[in-house]
Amino acid sequence: MTTDPIADMLARIRNAILARHPRTEMPLSKVKVRIAEILKAEGFIDSFTVQPAGDQPIGSLTITLKYGRDRSSAIVGMKRVSRPGRRLYVKHTDLPKVMSGMGISIISTSRGVLTSRQAEQERIGGELLCEVW
Repeated sequence: MTTDPIADMLARIRNAILARHPRTEMPLSKVKVRIAEILKAEGFIDSFTVQPAGDQPIGSLTITLKYGRDRSSAIVGMKRVSRPGRRLYVKHTDLPKVMSGMGISIISTSRGVLTSRQAEQERIGGELLCEVW
């Protein structure tokens, strides 16, 4: 069991992109599924599938990565901002712009996991989980 499952998710995606794998698999959690939904909606991944825990103790989440014609990934970089050792909370007025608006910030709020644009529209702050560009 990892102490930081979101960092583990980002590392698995980053490693799969560097190795040019078509998909990556990881243990299932609600936060990871929500992050995958956001990445799909923003066009960073192709799709994802959730496999419930049948005979396994924990289900799995499979993410299909998105590549261009020249085999370049849709995800250029990812960064875990808030960590278990150093939590970072932001107000809706202090939400960061990632790559001058070309990337997204993913924020955990009291209304669920949102992008920085959604949190700014709803005027709500929260824990800044990660940045993707």
